[in-house]
Amino acid sequence: MSSQPESAAAAGSALPPLVLKRQEERRLQAGHLWIFSNEVDVEATPLTAFEPGAHAAVQSSAGRFLGYAYVNPRTLISARLLGRDPDYPPGRSLLVHRLKVALALRSRFAAASCYRLAYGEGDLLPGLVVDRYGDVLVAQLGTAGMEAMKTWVEEALVKVVAPAALLWKNDSPVRELEGLPRYVETAFGDVPDTVEVPEGGVNFRVPLAAGQKTGWYFDQTSNRALFAGHARGARVLDVFSYAGAFGLQAARAGAQSVTCVDSSGPALAAASATADANGLEVELLEGDAFDTLEALHAARRRYDAVVVDPPAFIKRNKDHPKGLAAYRRINQLAMQLLDRDGLLMSCSCSYHLAPGELVDAVQRAARHLGRFAQLVAVGGQSPDHPVHPAIDETRYLRAFLFRVTDG
Repeated sequence: MSSQPESAAAAGSALPPLVLKRQEERRLQAGHLWIFSNEVDVEATPLTAFEPGAHAAVQSSAGRFLGYAYVNPRTLISARLLGRDPDYPPGRSLLVHRLKVALALRSRFAAASCYRLAYGEGDLLPGLVVDRYGDVLVAQLGTAGMEAMKTWVEEALVKVVAPAALLWKNDSPVRELEGLPRYVETAFGDVPDTVEVPEGGVNFRVPLAAGQKTGWYFDQTSNRALFAGHARGARVLDVFSYAGAFGLQAARAGAQSVTCVDSSGPALAAASATADANGLEVELLEGDAFDTLEALHAARRRYDAVVVDPPAFIKRNKDHPKGLAAYRRINQLAMQLLDRDGLLMSCSCSYHLAPGELVDAVQRAARHLGRFAQLVAVGGQSPDHPVHPAIDETRYLRAFLFRVTDG
């Protein structure tokens, strides 16, 4: 970064300290960004003295500067590190620098100007998610600390990418854990109802304000390409299809037929609009995925390739047993519909489900049906969702391609 004016360093030195207990700085020194409430020396620096979103200078028990962070005394993760250089405290300039570094990564990998521009901790911007759709941005603030910097974030985005419009999609349930309200609002510009996202030879119609999360699931880009590469001539079933990203790319790649299953009528309407605009054929089935797959099985429908991309069945550790059972059941239902020597792509966005557990769930489901599931390819989140090596929570997406044969 270029040199900052002396006032910036002075502003940093004026921030109140947040002192850690003895030996509790080791995880931060290894690269992690989170500080848990039980790691703070509350006798030296009471967490209750901080307002949610306030900035602090984090110190070891010996008084060593560890970095700048924002604080939320109401949450288990009581502080998140923003930077480690004492000359660069939290502010617009720091956010501009972080976003420029993030943009450089996307410019290296993205063929079009549609991608996730900022991915929270993976881009050293904890609590901030930004998706780019050309000159329209959709952003989400997930923490009180980022919410407090909302104006700086807007100014930094204007400085770095000069968007024509910015939509705040701050309606995630995670905000309630941070003591924040949920809302959707336009920061500036005219935000269209839908945007066009080119991917895999298809120009997708993507809803923004009315869409899920920030509109599009950019994290699955690489996995959709992997699946489409095996779709030529296949009867394809896309389960939990949302706007048909897997299925319609398979259709473009030469699939014999494509069926999309989702519980959301508006999502399937978006898939239909994309299919019509791109001259593609697709069958759309609205309903609960489990019930629909049971009905397809009863109707003796068969497919050559099935993709199962459900929402997170395990949002918290306590949901693990029930969620794991759901993953096994949905994959078993999918395999019941696979013809001999078919392909199954099984996905999970549950961080609390270990990769090996999903593979085991598929294996157990296959054995229950008297079939054999060979793991032939492993996928993960696309490069615009970079993993922070010290924060395993940033590596959440699992994708496995299996060949399923008779037992």
